[in-house]
Amino acid sequence: MAELTAAETPTDSCCAPDVREQVRGTPDVREQVRERYAAAAIQVTSSDPGAGCCAPSETFDGGSEVFGAALYALGDREQLPDTATLASLGCGNPTAVAELHEGETVLDLGSGGGIDVLLSARRVGPTGRAHGLDMTDEMLALARENAQKAGVENVEFHKGYIEQIPLPDASIDVVISNCVLNLSPDKPEVLREVARVLRPGGRFAISDIIADEDMDDATRADMQAYTGCIAGALTRRELTQALLDAGLVDVEIRETHRVHPQAASAIVRARKPTPPQA
Repeated sequence: MAELTAAETPTDSCCAPDVREQVRGTPDVREQVRERYAAAAIQVTSSDPGAGCCAPSETFDGGSEVFGAALYALGDREQLPDTATLASLGCGNPTAVAELHEGETVLDLGSGGGIDVLLSARRVGPTGRAHGLDMTDEMLALARENAQKAGVENVEFHKGYIEQIPLPDASIDVVISNCVLNLSPDKPEVLREVARVLRPGGRFAISDIIADEDMDDATRADMQAYTGCIAGALTRRELTQALLDAGLVDVEIRETHRVHPQAASAIVRARKPTPPQA
């Protein structure tokens, strides 16, 4: 997957900057994230393919699964290799909310085993293209193998960080991701990069975790919770401000299901404005 900074953190909240800096300032945050998802990729192709999911548990409060391939429609899962669905570690299904159209160019941030890239490629058709970006060699190898198994050719996978997207300005119609933004040590930079690569009028449509305003300090400082998508999450207010600060508009954040006593999965949408006509 990939990699946080709050656009605006109130000093009187339990999510105060000193606790977040304790997590973000750890030199090997990115490496710990990479190791977790590299291990997941290896597990998928092992003799016991029970890959760990994004969060410490696939279910919350005894309910239905809240992470992984169960969040995708059966018809979507059936058209992909098992190793693509088993490697699905996210908290939603961004391809179901991105409203993709024939001929569009899509970028998936933290593309993992490639499930969202492959589904996007099918939706945009042969005249469109789907890009995946991931920092983990093991996930990239798995994604390329899954694309070959699925017979999907209009895809391209890139190694890199979501804070430094290796694609040209204004080259992407839609940016998606699935439970990845919360893992970044510099979220504002990720969103600035998103705004850079989007074409005017381009869309941002992701599934991600939003933290409750009262998330406690112990959860914020827990590295296992951080690499598992919980501790690094922004609140709805912080994420809204970060998107606006990046120059995106029409921000919409809609909670879909709880994944933790102090966090929820949400659909996040925004748009790059179109310059006014002269």
